Amino acid sequence: MLKKKERRVPVGSRNKEEFPRLGFEQALDLAINAKRAEGLRERTIKDYYKHFHYFYSWLQERYPEMEFIDELTASHIRDHINYMRFDARRYENHKYIDSDKQRIGLTDTTVNIRLRTMKAIFNQLRKDNLLEVNVFDQINLLKQDIDLTNCLTDEEVRAILKQPNQRDFVGFRDYVAMVVMLDSGLRIQELLSLRTMDIDFQARFITIPAEKSKNRKPRLIPFSSLASKLLLQLVSENKQHFTTDRIFMSCFGEPLGANQFTKRLKYYGGKAGIVGKKMTAHVYRHTWAKNMTLNGADPFSLQKMGGWSDIRTVRRYIQMDTTDIRKSHDDCSPLQNLINKRGGTL
Repeated sequence: MLKKKERRVPVGSRNKEEFPRLGFEQALDLAINAKRAEGLRERTIKDYYKHFHYFYSWLQERYPEMEFIDELTASHIRDHINYMRFDARRYENHKYIDSDKQRIGLTDTTVNIRLRTMKAIFNQLRKDNLLEVNVFDQINLLKQDIDLTNCLTDEEVRAILKQPNQRDFVGFRDYVAMVVMLDSGLRIQELLSLRTMDIDFQARFITIPAEKSKNRKPRLIPFSSLASKLLLQLVSENKQHFTTDRIFMSCFGEPLGANQFTKRLKYYGGKAGIVGKKMTAHVYRHTWAKNMTLNGADPFSLQKMGGWSDIRTVRRYIQMDTTDIRKSHDDCSPLQNLINKRGGTL
């Protein structure tokens, strides 16, 4: 009987996969380089650096003896989660915000954003065989309650839109921006980066090119005749004072930043007397999505207009409060429709 030829193993060959011992900064650089090679956007790379260093600064303070990333355990991470939730001071070391006047403890949303970033970094290290064990696999995101108050009511929208002084350039610019957000559901960066060439006023479509879209997919967004009229007025006014084709800018012709515009939204919300709700562009996007659904838009059309890659994301944007649920039931109840057809009786 012939023996099968055995493969000869050279002397000194590796029988077991070996993993390098990486310091935290070195591991971050390797993960970032891999993400850059995949085409990750620069603003996302900045978030990776920022969120990683929040964690690493805390780790150096609490566990100064830790040198290598493979020494990290799930217990360390859970300790950090508790610190973020119950001990971290909001806006600590911020240049312009007095953190001593801010509340203690980060929101669950902020904690989950940071955890997602760390998970992405460690997943990359494990994918590249730079780690034997990914400790973040043992860590779940925080469970979050669904917020049914993150949309503006019709009355609140009317109150807010009365606040900008439309005789003033800044006031009119803000008014147009708020109307466009409520009409199109644009993200704040998409709105503020709009240029005249991105808008087809005749067909009434806004084009968001792939390089400006969050999910790297271009999309067309329809808008109303009222929004078209206001945008044309703003473009015409811009041309009288500036040579740029940007639509939303400061009174000096400079690009309008997201933080700067968010402060304007908070200012108008305060003037309108709205309390207990965040005044951000994201709330306007929530409001658009919810009302589009209530007014009959199907989820798949909404997904295309909103630029969501997953239909499940759409569901989170269109949570209805009890008033909406009651109205939906009363309008669509099979029993009530049967009663109506029979003249008020079964």
